[in-house]
Amino acid sequence: MMASTDSRLQQQSSQKDAADQNFDYMFKLLIIGNSSVGKTSFLFRYADDSFTSAFVSTVGIDFKVKTVFRNDKRIKLQIWDTAGQERYRTITTAYYRGAMGFLLMYDITNQDSFKAVQDWATQIKTYSWDNAQVILVGNKCDLEDDRLVPTEDGQRLAEELGFQFFEASAKDNINVKQVFERLVDIICDKMSESMEGDNNFLSSQGKQSLKDSPSESSGGCAC
Repeated sequence: MMASTDSRLQQQSSQKDAADQNFDYMFKLLIIGNSSVGKTSFLFRYADDSFTSAFVSTVGIDFKVKTVFRNDKRIKLQIWDTAGQERYRTITTAYYRGAMGFLLMYDITNQDSFKAVQDWATQIKTYSWDNAQVILVGNKCDLEDDRLVPTEDGQRLAEELGFQFFEASAKDNINVKQVFERLVDIICDKMSESMEGDNNFLSSQGKQSLKDSPSESSGGCAC
């Protein structure tokens, strides 16, 4: 009974977050990577502090909203969970253009998901806004006995790509909050740098509608 009550309270809180228009900035973030690396679980752990071991493949694209406070600013995060399968690729890449940040995720127990990181990085470069910030995340670090991708390999690849790097676990709630907070912080840092050279930058990243579509985001940063 208690679990059911907690679930309802978390759902109500999430709905309140989505409807709340009192914020300073809104950042559109995307979680991308191969199918089954744990993108949906990662998002649910962060947004709702929940986890299920049941795997249900994401169809197309979905999102959750969470409001955070960073540097005395109220920031609404619109976090998109994308499908990893190739057949959805044209759908998900249409959403890249408006994103200010990406979590590029692989599974430390799956070599193929790690090998695919370079292709995902190329897609970010091809379809996203030039100043989009990226963090490489090696998920499922709780499965150390099944590890196939050494931490050093993840760090090395992140350095080559110019990304920051974390290993994390949605199941054990390791580095989930820290990854999102770091992504928000580096976006804020980039905004501050850009503000020095372009006073119009921050105003263009201000309050915008949650009603997002590929056609709306194709022309620039429409969060």
